[in-house]
Amino acid sequence: MSATHPPVTILVVDDDPGLTRLIERELRREGYQTAAAGSGKEATGWLQQHRADLLLLDLKLPDIEGPALIEAMAAMGRSVPFIIITGQGDERVAVDMMKRGALDYLVKDVNFIEFVPTVVRRALARLEEQARFAAAEEDRQRLEREILQISEREQQRIGRDLHDDLGQQLAGLSILTTVLTRTLAGRAAPEVPAAAKISDLLKEAVAMTRRLARGLHPVAPEPDGLVSALHDLAARMTGLFHIDCQFDCPTAVQVNDNTTATHLYRIAQEAVSNAVKHGHARQVRIGLSSDAETLTLTVKDDGGGISGLDPQRQGMGLRIMHYRADMIGARVSIANQTSGGTCVTCTLPMPPPAVPTAAPHGRKAARKAPVMAKK
Repeated sequence: MSATHPPVTILVVDDDPGLTRLIERELRREGYQTAAAGSGKEATGWLQQHRADLLLLDLKLPDIEGPALIEAMAAMGRSVPFIIITGQGDERVAVDMMKRGALDYLVKDVNFIEFVPTVVRRALARLEEQARFAAAEEDRQRLEREILQISEREQQRIGRDLHDDLGQQLAGLSILTTVLTRTLAGRAAPEVPAAAKISDLLKEAVAMTRRLARGLHPVAPEPDGLVSALHDLAARMTGLFHIDCQFDCPTAVQVNDNTTATHLYRIAQEAVSNAVKHGHARQVRIGLSSDAETLTLTVKDDGGGISGLDPQRQGMGLRIMHYRADMIGARVSIANQTSGGTCVTCTLPMPPPAVPTAAPHGRKAARKAPVMAKK
C-alpha cells in the first residue's frame, strides 16, 4: 500500500466466526485492514464509529436479511460498497442483489476462501475506475463552467468598451457632423448632401454600437436590471423575428447580484431563441415571479414542442442553460405542454434574510441585503 494512502478497510459481516477468521486472514495477507461483525446490529454499530471501504456481507444474518441491512445503512447515511456472500443454490438471490448495487458475489463452496482475494481486488479496481471517471467528469464540468464564466466576463468587457469608448467617439463624431452639415447648409455649399449622408450613417453606427453593447452586457447592475433587460428582450425578439413575444412580471422582482441576473437573462434568451428557431413558435411568453422562497423564470411558447429531452443528448444551447442554472444554484426543467409548445422553467431558491448583528461599541450593524428581494 502507498504511504500516502491509508490501507483499504474491509468489514466482514457473517455469523460464522470460523469462516470470518479465515476470510480476514486471507485479506490481511493481501495488505487490507479488516473488521468483523456477526450480525446486522453489530455491523451498523461498527459503521457508526468507523469507516469501511468495502463490505463483505452474508445474505442471511441471524437478526436481519442482507437487503434490509443495505437499506438500513443507506438510511443512516453510511452506505458502503458491498460484495454478497451466499450459500450454494442462492445465486439467483445474489444476482438480484447485484441489481441493487452489489459489486460482485461469492458462493460458499469448496473454493470460497481461495476466491475471496480475487473478487475483492476486482471490486476495488472497479471502485477505483468509477472514482477516476467521477473525478474526470467533475473536472470537465468545472472547466466548462470556467469557460462560461470567462466568456461572460469577456462579453461584458467588450460591451462596456463598445458603449464607453467606441460608442462615445461615434456619438461625438455624429454631433460634429451634424454641426458641420448645418454650417454647410447655411453657406449653401454643394457638399451638404454628402455631409448629411455621413451624419445619417454615423447616427446608424451609434445606434448599432449601442445595440451590440446591450447584447453583450444586457443586464444593468441595478436591482431591477433583470426586469428591464427581459422587457427589452421581449421587444427585441418581437421586432427581430416578427413574433408576439411578451414579458409578464406581476410584481416587481429585484435581483441584487448582477451575475445571477445575467445568467437568468441568458437562460431566457436561449429559451426564446430555441422556441423560434427550432419550435417555429409564433407566440412566446416570458414570465418572472417570486415569493418568500423561490424566484421562478418561465418561457412558454406555442411551437412544435421539443423532442429528446434526455440531458445527455441535448444540444449545446440546452446544456449551457443547465450549466448556467447550476452555477447560481438554480434548476432548469423543460417540458412539452399538453396544449402544444414548450415550457422552460428555471427555479432559484431565495436566500434567507440576513440577521442583523450588533456592531462593536454599541454601534448598529448594517443589515446585509439578500441577493434577491421582492418589492
